[in-house]
Amino acid sequence: MKQPEIVMVGGGMIAHDQILPSLYQLQRLGRIGPITVCAQHHRTVRALAENEMIGKAFPGHSFRPLPGPDAGSTPQPELYKDAIAALPPRQIVIAAVPDQLHHEVIMTALRHDQHVLAVKPLVLSLQEAREIENQARARKLLVGVEYHKRFDDRSLLARRRYRAGMFGEFKLGTARLMEKWYYRHSNFQNWFTCENTDSFTYIGCHYTDLVHFVTGLLPVSVSVYGIKDKFPNGNEGYLYTDARVIWNNGACLNVQNSLSFPDEGPGSNTQGITMYFSDGARGAWLDHSDQYRGLRYCYTQRPDSPGATTFSEPSTEYFQYLESPSGGLQPAGYGYRSVEAIIAAIQRVEAAPEAERAALLTEIDHLGIIATPANSSYNEAVTEAARLSILNGGREAVIEAGSVRLR
Repeated sequence: MKQPEIVMVGGGMIAHDQILPSLYQLQRLGRIGPITVCAQHHRTVRALAENEMIGKAFPGHSFRPLPGPDAGSTPQPELYKDAIAALPPRQIVIAAVPDQLHHEVIMTALRHDQHVLAVKPLVLSLQEAREIENQARARKLLVGVEYHKRFDDRSLLARRRYRAGMFGEFKLGTARLMEKWYYRHSNFQNWFTCENTDSFTYIGCHYTDLVHFVTGLLPVSVSVYGIKDKFPNGNEGYLYTDARVIWNNGACLNVQNSLSFPDEGPGSNTQGITMYFSDGARGAWLDHSDQYRGLRYCYTQRPDSPGATTFSEPSTEYFQYLESPSGGLQPAGYGYRSVEAIIAAIQRVEAAPEAERAALLTEIDHLGIIATPANSSYNEAVTEAARLSILNGGREAVIEAGSVRLR
């Protein structure tokens, strides 16, 4: 099978921390072909191309930057459309842009017969998710949503054991994911604003997705209380959120999110989930502390990366660079495994005879390990309900009959 070409739209934090090094590793293994990264400004792709750690890990690897070095300072928000249009059909487009831009990037890719890997959340409404599902189905294309926590071994273990009946039924849970304060000084301050998104929509969707992934339950109502705070440039965002998600068995999950974890705090954030269960006669319990993996380091000097501290509790699970026997460094962790799994699924679809592709896509949907519009649109329902709730002072929003409304 010919190696697929890749166009990644967006060159920000997630591209730097996870996606580009994952792509370079797949390129190193001969799994994918040339990579193009497209952003609005050349400075974005230049910073990504010049990243010291990525360069050390993958000597000799590079991508085609758009805009090129001769571009002026005027932003080019539509340039990605030209990059996608120039691709041969049935390659791979990666949507790694702010939440509110996902829909147009994904639909542009589908209209040009391209498979899609999208960072979470897929889109901000159930209607948009269904539009994407229908367009992808009609063209026999895979759209994979990169919910990387699904590929954490502990999530997969919890899913298998819950569905084997070992926990009983989910009843009550609490989750948190607080990103560091330095996010406020990044490009987030230009797009993470009240009218576009909020901390639950951007961060908390991981844990809503995980509850379904583990239990198979579906959300039926959402209420989100948001606290506004200002970025350094004066823009306002819902930088603290408290959400309550009710499930179709009556269970309740509380999720707290923010861009507020102290920069001097150990680790890149603080996060975790606790779930309580019952089989009617006995209780059961699951507790995942996701930011601390049993390592404590104290360095002689502060590392250069944003939010890094001399005392650190690094995670070996999400994404790390390890020494490679073939030279350079190789990525490890569920961040890499998630990207690899979606691209491998796309390649399976392309390797199948055309007459068998629809059935294979349905099989991927039904297996439910990779999130797709067909098997995870409950996430878009939660996102739409969350935005409706937070913009109405935390009122409860109900998900029923394929629509969302305030109670």
